[in-house]
Amino acid sequence: MATIGLTHVRRPRTTAHRASRGVGRTALNLVLVAVAVAWLVPTIGLFITSLRPLGDSTSSGWWTVFTNAAGLTLDNYSKLLSNSTITNSLWNTVFIAVPATVLVVGIAALAAYAFAWVDFRGRTALLIVIIVLLAVPLQTAFIPLARLFGAIGIFGSVVGVVLFHTAFGLPFAIFLLRNTFAQLPYEMIESARLDGASEWQVFTRVVLPLGMPAVASLAIYQYLWTWNDMLVALIFSNSQSQPITVAIQSQLRAFSSNIDVLASGAFLSMLVPLVIYFAFQKYFESAILAGSMK
Repeated sequence: MATIGLTHVRRPRTTAHRASRGVGRTALNLVLVAVAVAWLVPTIGLFITSLRPLGDSTSSGWWTVFTNAAGLTLDNYSKLLSNSTITNSLWNTVFIAVPATVLVVGIAALAAYAFAWVDFRGRTALLIVIIVLLAVPLQTAFIPLARLFGAIGIFGSVVGVVLFHTAFGLPFAIFLLRNTFAQLPYEMIESARLDGASEWQVFTRVVLPLGMPAVASLAIYQYLWTWNDMLVALIFSNSQSQPITVAIQSQLRAFSSNIDVLASGAFLSMLVPLVIYFAFQKYFESAILAGSMK
């Protein structure tokens, strides 16, 4: 008996069908543009305000610049960079964010490799403890750590802020990197070991390069979190070690007379994380694509 193969006949798309799909895409694009504009309006307003003289900012809204753009100037940034309090706070922010990021990523990568590929006694119990620490809020450690830092003489210093961020950044970092490293092929790790590679060589030459997207993403997140932090720095720093977020907050007491400093300082504080994010955006994309391929 002969069998007749049934083939799927694709109906030609009509003009009405193509028009409806085009209208749907146009509507979606308009919604996305509207959302993007809504998100960008505060940033644009802050940037324009940072370029306006103090008199103009206190007498009219920033949107009036579109009818009179002649008053824009860079004097606010010149005054800001000549303000020793602001410049010192910017350096303090760098001295806090960079070490806190390096310590968290370095310690977490080593610990994550041990939890993923090294068999030792109590590994599961210790990993559960680290996971439980993810649920511990920052506020519960303020008073105990403030007393501890005061007893050892680092309260109010950059070192104290760095240690706090490192301690509370490690649980999430270890959990994230451990899950990433554990997804690597078992045969690859064992092959490296059979070839005579030590655990350090397996970590640095096999695991770390393959997990670099996740490591880089963690470093960026940790850096941005530390850079934008104000709560921890407000408690554990003083006037000599305060970061830019605390320095800007202290200027709010005289908002009307310091709006030029506030606007330029806030935009400068926001500019650094944006530059870092867009400079290393490819690592976010690599990490997302790697996760989708598992």
